[in-house]
Amino acid sequence: MTHTPTTPFPAEDSAAEPAEDSAPSKDRPTDTPAAVPTARRAPRPGWLLAIVLTGQLMAVLDVFIVNVAAPTVRTDLHASDAGLQLVIAGYTIAYAVLLITGARLGALFGHRRMFLSGLAGFTAASLACGLAQGTGQLIAFRFIQGAASAMMLPQVLTLIQRTYTGGSRARALGAYSAVLASGAAAGLVVGGVLVEADLMGTGWRPVFLVNVPIGLLLLVLGPRLMGPPEEARGPAGGLRSGLDLPGLVLLAAAVLLFTVPMVLGPERDWPLWGWVMLGLSVVLTALFAGYEARLARRGGRPLIAPRVLRAPGMAVAVVRIGLGMAANGGFLFATTLHVQGGLGYSAMRAGLTFVPSAAAFGTLALNWQKLPVRWQPALVPGGFALAAVSFTGLGLVLRDGGDGGFWLYLVLAGTGAGLSLAYGPVLTRTLATVRQQDAADASGVLVTAAQLGLLSGVAVFGTVFLTAVEGSAPGAHASADALWVTCVALAATAACGTLLGLARRVRHLR
Repeated sequence: MTHTPTTPFPAEDSAAEPAEDSAPSKDRPTDTPAAVPTARRAPRPGWLLAIVLTGQLMAVLDVFIVNVAAPTVRTDLHASDAGLQLVIAGYTIAYAVLLITGARLGALFGHRRMFLSGLAGFTAASLACGLAQGTGQLIAFRFIQGAASAMMLPQVLTLIQRTYTGGSRARALGAYSAVLASGAAAGLVVGGVLVEADLMGTGWRPVFLVNVPIGLLLLVLGPRLMGPPEEARGPAGGLRSGLDLPGLVLLAAAVLLFTVPMVLGPERDWPLWGWVMLGLSVVLTALFAGYEARLARRGGRPLIAPRVLRAPGMAVAVVRIGLGMAANGGFLFATTLHVQGGLGYSAMRAGLTFVPSAAAFGTLALNWQKLPVRWQPALVPGGFALAAVSFTGLGLVLRDGGDGGFWLYLVLAGTGAGLSLAYGPVLTRTLATVRQQDAADASGVLVTAAQLGLLSGVAVFGTVFLTAVEGSAPGAHASADALWVTCVALAATAACGTLLGLARRVRHLR
């Protein structure tokens, strides 16, 4: 079973939320009696989980759903190649850069409040995207949509961690993992259906407008079912002190310099400016780490508390989550290119192809904690090993240029199962070791690791696939051969995750 700590969590799930509102901290005052009248509206854990996961699904869908609509957007708005790239990438860039900031704002001003504020911004931006009359407007609204997601999504993990405990927390985190996994395939399917339906001649616009009624419904239900709003607990030293603005600027710049070349580099054949930006990103990351350490030694409030990074298993968890999400992103990207380009599948059929992978991921995410206790230490390295075998099998069954038949769906299910075991237990166990007051920082770090891993996977393995296609002899098998090369690289990445787990077990045995 998972090892949850004997922390200051109440025994019952339904009573856990008040701990967030009333737990004292040296960094913020306790609640005042003025908050008592709102305490009658106790949070409903089941509804809270449904609301935050629906919000998360909407945000994850919007990473992928626009890819399907891109050709229609180009035609309708007469978008240039660069403009279309920014429509797709603007959301991801803003989201990745502001994730840590969103996590800290939740800790300062209330996680429910920031979730609902981010949801309101996301819904409004989705409406604006759907009504945009030009490429410039759509790019601007996509950046706003990504920023709103960054305010909303870090609160999801924190609210789950603070609302649930014991086995119910593991199940809630399993549902979180399942939604994360299903979002990519769902985005491709939903995007394909909406674009092909061309509702009332609106073309690509419904891929954004579909968020509006769902967002409005969540905004109506959220304040009623997520419990009372937290007291606004701005830091004693003011917003500047609480946000650690120098640290925020350094980290945002480092992530931006990493994200932009990862998103735009493959499309532009990795220009020199991309490599310069990646190098500067490393430099700024080192400066950020040094500044945060000095700030903590002086008794200040760093953007990421060093004790969070020193929590047992946190560093290894960041690497594992990064590897797992990189493999997942590269697998989805390269396989989608092959089945649509090499096999000629429609966008909707391409999305449906990934259903076995998403279903296996979701099933294990919800049930891995039910496996025998003696199996638990081997789940993560075993998951990476299963993913490595499945990636190799995927390349083999499609290598002859055919559709793979039954074997394709079998290896896709194996891929989903392996990546689920590589991700879910790491997330649950790592959050279990973090103190309650550090939940927001830990959530921000892990969500950022996942997002940067996903971006890296799409960029690196997408480049491997596209380079292999260009280097292959013209013919029907060029895409299949390129996918085989990519799958070998994916299998090697997953094998690194297995070796990392085995190395840790050997050290423990010593």
